[in-house]
Amino acid sequence: MNLSELKIFFKEKLGIEKLADIARELNVSPQAMNNWKSRDRIPDKITLKIQKKYLYNNQNFRESTDQPINETVQSDYEYISFSDILYFLKRNKKTIIVTPLILCVMILFYLLLFTKPIYSSSASIIPANPENKINNMAGVAAQLGINVPGSVNQKMIYPQIIKSRTLASRMLQKKFDSIEFGKNQPFLKLLTYKNGPMNVGLDTLEIMGIESFIKMVNVKEDVKTGIVSISIEASEPQLAAKIVEVLINELDLHQKSFNTEQSVKKRIFIEERIKDVQIDLANSEESLKDFRIKNRKYTDSPSLLLEFERILREVEVQKQLYITLKQEFEMAQIKEVEESDIFHVLDKPNIPLNPIKPRIKLAVVLMAFLGVALGVIISLI
Repeated sequence: MNLSELKIFFKEKLGIEKLADIARELNVSPQAMNNWKSRDRIPDKITLKIQKKYLYNNQNFRESTDQPINETVQSDYEYISFSDILYFLKRNKKTIIVTPLILCVMILFYLLLFTKPIYSSSASIIPANPENKINNMAGVAAQLGINVPGSVNQKMIYPQIIKSRTLASRMLQKKFDSIEFGKNQPFLKLLTYKNGPMNVGLDTLEIMGIESFIKMVNVKEDVKTGIVSISIEASEPQLAAKIVEVLINELDLHQKSFNTEQSVKKRIFIEERIKDVQIDLANSEESLKDFRIKNRKYTDSPSLLLEFERILREVEVQKQLYITLKQEFEMAQIKEVEESDIFHVLDKPNIPLNPIKPRIKLAVVLMAFLGVALGVIISLI
């Protein structure tokens, strides 16, 4: 049945011909009637409804519908075409426009009033003489509780040292100036309870602070050049830059302290060995002297000559060992007082101008797309 046949039927049967009156009679919306008009076709379920209500036994009407009476009625949505969808969208363009606008305003209101901006400051360091510093770096890592193979590449150690709990624990003892929390505030406070009360013990706070610090530190490496980039995220730009600066200083101090400690241990060991070698050398020299006093004509006896050469050889070995230890002792003393840098700062920490979070533009664009999609769905429903 098409719309013309429907209008003729209701005009002859009930004396009504306006579409609005027909829609009320069939208990359907005017929008549905307009949809039938655009397709010039009445859904099967409406045709069946008319048949049952008005002309169930009228064979002429049944033939005029050109559709057999079928209790299994197909859904009206089977006949929705692309033009129908465009018609729906055009009729509901206000909904499609207003919905994304509302979502964009809501997300802007939330981001600007209820979220804190996050700033990121970064710095770059480059290893100093990396081919000669692998053992030192491995020693630092071992001191921090990191097991490093003997053939490990130095580039693999930096992130583990920077993000180690030992270095994080030393950072928690520092104090920083903050616009929000005041000047000279403990870093542990900024990372944990802030301005609130301390609801847990100091040990728990330190564990929480170490975990928070490790999460806020980002370390990246350039495999080809060996340059290491360190970045810190904080709620204030000056605070983020200061944290990076202090972190680099602590890394440098820790390495120098480790090198000095190793040099001191080496110097003490050599010093003890020199004392022992001096005693052995003196004993060997006394043995040589006694042999010469007791055996003035040892050259005439092969056995005495062999014994003499054995004692003399022992004296020469102790003498060479003593000279070597004295040289190493002087080198250890020099190394103990010199400052050996494991890295150089390539780029100092910068003070960021713009926050990296929240990404307002991205959030607004995503909400706009979501709003359009939601508006279309609402319009189609």
